[in-house]
This record gives sequence, structure tokens and C-alpha cells, in this order.
Amino acid sequence: MVTRTVDVDRTRLLAVMTVVLILAAGCTGGDSDRKSPAALPGADSELLLDPARHAPAAEVPGAGHGGTVRVVAEGGIGSLDPTDACCSDVESILTGLVTRSLTQYVYDPVRDGMVLIPDLATDLGTPNADYTEWTYTIRDGVRFEDGSRVTADDVAYGFKRSFDRRTFTSGWDISNDYFVGGHTYQGPYRTGSDYEGAVVKGDTLTLKTVRPFPEMPYFASFALMGPIPETGSQPDAYRLHPLATGPYRVAAFEPSESLRLVKNEHWDPDTDPGRHQYPDAYLFRFGVDPQDVESMLLTDTGKAQTTLTPDTLSPSAFHAAQRAGATDRIARGSGPCTYFVSPDNRDFSEIAVRQAIGYAFPYRDFWRARGQILDVTMLPATSLLPPGVPGRIGDAVLSTRPWHTDPMQAKAVLKAAGLRPDDYTIKFAYLDPDGVEVKNILVSAFEQAGFRVAPYRTESEQELGVVYGDADAPINLRTDGWCPAWPSGSSWLPRLYQSDSGYNTIHFDVPAVDEGMKTITLRPLDEQLVAWG
Repeated sequence: MVTRTVDVDRTRLLAVMTVVLILAAGCTGGDSDRKSPAALPGADSELLLDPARHAPAAEVPGAGHGGTVRVVAEGGIGSLDPTDACCSDVESILTGLVTRSLTQYVYDPVRDGMVLIPDLATDLGTPNADYTEWTYTIRDGVRFEDGSRVTADDVAYGFKRSFDRRTFTSGWDISNDYFVGGHTYQGPYRTGSDYEGAVVKGDTLTLKTVRPFPEMPYFASFALMGPIPETGSQPDAYRLHPLATGPYRVAAFEPSESLRLVKNEHWDPDTDPGRHQYPDAYLFRFGVDPQDVESMLLTDTGKAQTTLTPDTLSPSAFHAAQRAGATDRIARGSGPCTYFVSPDNRDFSEIAVRQAIGYAFPYRDFWRARGQILDVTMLPATSLLPPGVPGRIGDAVLSTRPWHTDPMQAKAVLKAAGLRPDDYTIKFAYLDPDGVEVKNILVSAFEQAGFRVAPYRTESEQELGVVYGDADAPINLRTDGWCPAWPSGSSWLPRLYQSDSGYNTIHFDVPAVDEGMKTITLRPLDEQLVAWG
């Protein structure tokens, strides 16, 4: 009942650009389109942390200097304010190229994974005994693009901005959920700069939480956890030109149209253990027709040879690349988003019914109809935690092969439990007319398994979203997805299965599971691994 999408490790791609890249990437669903770096496949058994990584970053073998890297994409970016960043596109541009945070992710070719290392801070942070306080020492020598020195006060001010949900409507709400005063303090523009949860002493910054937060080193890598000066950072202006602390600065930005980055002369590689400054510039163009993007990159001439796209690869482009022998231009990186079927536990309380739905679900036809390429842009999964998440156990919940649908097994599971499929009606929402093909595929598959089916028609994306978010809507099956904040089970399972979570779309309510998850989140990161798996 679980499928996993493939997303792109942009940090790695930006470091290695030696060929034209058509990226097998992209996903939406779950918590808007929120994504963050996660470990690459092959690193399930260990925490990919390196608190002792030193600056400067090791050179990338074969990398050269100079030139302009071009990036073309169908989507656009409306703001570059780090406090308002949450989606992977702007988060990747900021943390990979423009702004620095307390910690950062880098690709490690030896461990074949994205490793969390220090950035502005000298290490990954020092917690107190119960993980309710984290202290960071800001390294010396880091400067803004105007030459002014970055201080712990600048980092504290950037952090304080993240509590303001009215000014920064697209930003993460993690500060509000985890830190002292999170639901009363509203940031410097609305409440003032006096905030008890961030204490600065010289070059150290201590952050205080309302409950244990062992995952703080992950959160410290977000763009909002970087320095923002109090003077000159009014949101209307800062969204167009954040002060750079990374290797590149903003030269020109037209929201939703284009972005040009050039070298930041005040970036010092001797203070940065993860980044490089190989190209002279990056030029982004947004709102480009996907067919134009794919045609240009497949042609592989002129500027296309130094161009990449983070967009999802279409089936037609993939087959064209196969015919042209150009699949080496397709980069497949880690994808922390997982898609799954969510049967409402209020209507389907018996586990046998939920298993039967899993056996009946038309995996191949469903995802193909939605434009995915099986085993390229979408991979089968056996667990909600995708490969690369420390502690993941890949046990299959069903006995069928990946992508395989088995209506006879669905009937057998129900019969063994003394149940009849026609006693259950599966109700799901679909969009008319765009989703009619997918609707027909689902109806056919579930009817073959003996279920009754009652599709619920919606006429707009907005209406469909309202129905999906309404616990009392006339549906009991959702095809859902989740993109976590960091590579830990704590960012998946409590959000999806805790009884009082707003994202618990299956209405799963088991007190013992609630208590078990709470207990796990109080453990140190290394002790959480096996527990979450």
C-alpha cells in the first residue's frame, strides 16, 4: 500500500555539473510540498552525522572553475526570504548557494549519503541533559555580502522572525511547536525583539524548547536558522534580496520569472566545510513550458550542455532519452516523500479490510495515469520510511510483488476473516474532468475485488482539497503522501498516526501507539533508530 517518489539531491547536482541533466524528480502531497534533504539509499543503519567536519570543503574531483550554470523550471519562486522558505526549490537555492545556517547537508561519496555537518556553528550543537536547551558557537570570520561580520545576535534575530506566522505565511511552524513561548511570541515585528527562548552570550547562542528536541541538529540546517541582521531586513525588501553569507549573492531577482546569482566576494571557503564556488554565476528561468525544457535538454547543444532542470521527467522525455542513448543525463537522487493509501479506520476498523484494499489497489495503472514512470520517477516501497532514513526496516506489509495487484488475494483475506467485500463501500474523491481516467481505474480494480464503490465528484482543485481535509466528508479512502522535515521517524509517524495530529487522515486512534511514539521522541537520536523502525 506504499509507493515512494524519487526526488533530487540538488546539493550533489550543483557540485558535480559536468553534463546536461534531466532530473527524475518532483512530488507534491502531504504537508503541502515540503521537502528537505534526506540520506541517500544504502545508509539505513547509521546516523549520517559528521560533527567534526572541518573547513574548507574538500575539492570535487574533476570540477572546474568559471562559466554560468543555467537552471530552467516550470514552477516559480515568489520570495527569497529565508524565514518564508519551506519548499525544496527555494530552500535548496538558499541553503546550497546563498545563505548559511547553523548546520548543513553535504553529499559524502564514501558513505553515499547526505551527511549533516556544521555550517555557521563550530559543531552540530551541544544539548543539556534532557535536550531542552541547545547551545551553538558561531564560528569566526563569516561575513555578509556587504562585508559586515556575522554575529550570534544576527542568528538569534533570524530565528526570532520564524515565530511570525502572519508575516511569513509560507514558512515552517516548527519554532512555534517546539520552542519556549512558541504560541505567544509572534516575532520581532509584532511582539518585539525581547524573547526568552534565545539567549546570546558573546559568540554563543542558546535555544530553549518546551519539550525534549533531540532532532535540533536537523532543524538547525533550515534556511530560517541562519543570520539576518535587524537593520535592513524588512520583509517586503528582504524577500527580493536576502543578504548572502554563502558563496553566491543575488544580482537580480524577478519573482516567478528569473533569478541571477553571482559570486559573493566576502564568502571565505576557510569558514565553510561544505560549499564551493566553482561557477561564476547561476541563472534561473521560471515558468518555462515543460516541453521546451525537455526538448532543449535532449538536444544537448550550446547552452543546453550547461543547463539542468529540477522538474519531474515526463514519460515521453524518458523514452526519447532512451532512444537517443541519453539516459546518463538523468540523475536520480534521494526522495524523502512517501505516497500511500489511507483507509478511514472509522469505516474500515478490521485490518483484513485494509489489507484487502492494499491487494486490490491498481498500482501500475494508477501511477501511470498520473504521469509517473515506474521504477524511475516512482519506486515501490515496503515501509512508510523510505530508503536512507536511519533505522528503517523494509519489511513488506503485503505478500505481493512490488507494483502487483491481486484481487483474488483481497477476497481470500476477507474470507479468512469471515468478511464479505460487498459489505463495504469504498468512497473516494476525484476531479472532473482531469481525474476521470484515474477514477475509472480505481472503480474497476476495487469492483474486481468485490467491493462496492462510490466515487465522489469534485469540480476544482480547491473543492478537492477541501474534501480531502474534511474529516466528515463523504469519503473513506484517500491516496495521500508525506514529505517530512528531516530524516527521522519522528518527522513521519507521529504526524501521520498520533490521534490528535491534524495530518492523521486515516483517523487512527490507539492510545498505546500515542504513548509509544511520545516515549521514542524523548530518546537521543541514536537510540531512536531501531525504535522507529
